Amino acid sequence: MNRITLEQLRTFLHVLRLGGVRRAAEALHLTQPAVTARLRNLENAVGFDLFDRTGGGLRPTRRGERLRDYAERFEHLTGMMGRDVIAPEAVEGRLHIGVSETIAQSWLPDLIYRLHGRYPNLEIEFNVDISINLRTALLNRGLDLVVLLGPVSEFSVKNVALPGFDLAWYAAAAAPRRADPHDHLKRPVLTYARQTRPYREIKEMLLERVGPDVALFPSTSLSACFRLVEADLGVAALPRALGAEHVARGTIREFDPGWVPQPLRFTASYLAEPRNPLIETAAQLAREVAIRHRDGTTDQIREA
Repeated sequence: MNRITLEQLRTFLHVLRLGGVRRAAEALHLTQPAVTARLRNLENAVGFDLFDRTGGGLRPTRRGERLRDYAERFEHLTGMMGRDVIAPEAVEGRLHIGVSETIAQSWLPDLIYRLHGRYPNLEIEFNVDISINLRTALLNRGLDLVVLLGPVSEFSVKNVALPGFDLAWYAAAAAPRRADPHDHLKRPVLTYARQTRPYREIKEMLLERVGPDVALFPSTSLSACFRLVEADLGVAALPRALGAEHVARGTIREFDPGWVPQPLRFTASYLAEPRNPLIETAAQLAREVAIRHRDGTTDQIREA
C-alpha cells in the first residue's frame, strides 16, 4: 500500500473547501498539475476514487466524504501537536498575513518582530491592501490572517477586536488659517480608497455639510495623502496616531471643522476551521501589540 501523507490530505481538504483544483493551487501556492498529482497519489494510496468527475465538476464520492472526516481529524490533531508538543523554535512553514495600510504604517513591524522572536524558523509573508481585497483573500484561503476594517461577517471567520484609530483633520502648516475652519473643506479632500468604509462615510458627510461641489481625491496610500497635505494640495482626515509625527515636525496641523469621521475599527480575522493554533497565536499577538501602541508602551515590545 502506498503511503498517505499529510500534504496529500491537506491538499484534498483544500480542494473540497475551495471547490476546485485551481483555487486550491492558488491557496497552497502550488501549480495545478502538482495539486492533481497529490490527489491521484492519494487515490492510489487509499485504493478508490475520491471524486466523481462526471459532469465537469469535482464532487466527493461517498468514500471521499468518509475520508474527509478522517482528514479533518488528522488536521485537528496536527494543530494540537503543534501547540502542545512542538517547541516554538522548531515550528517551520509559512504564515501569510494581510494588513491594511494603516496597520502597515503603525505597528506591523512590531508584530513581525514578535512573531519572528517566537517562531524563528517560520517564514512570514505579508501583503498590504484595502480591506475588501483582504477579506476576499481570507475567504479564498489565500491569506491565513488579515488585519482589516472589520469585523468580517461570515460564520466561518473568527474576529479578534483590536483598538481603534481616532481620525483628525489635517491641513498644511503653511496653509492660511481661516476664520471658520469648516471652510478648509471647500478645498480638495484627500481620502481613503473608494471601496473602503472611511471613504463612504467622508463622502456622505461632505455632501451633506459642504455640498455637491466638494472635490474628493481617494488614494490607497496614506503616506501619499500626508505628503500631499504637507504640500498644501488639499486637506485630509487621517489617523491621529500617524499624523502626530508630522505635526511634531511642523509640516501639518490639525483643524476642527465641527465634525470628524468615526474611529477606524480593526479586527485580526482568520478562518475558524480548520483550527490552527499558530494563526490563533498570531492574532492574539496582534492584539497585544495594538494595545501597547494605543497605550504608548511600544518600547516594551522589543524587550519582551
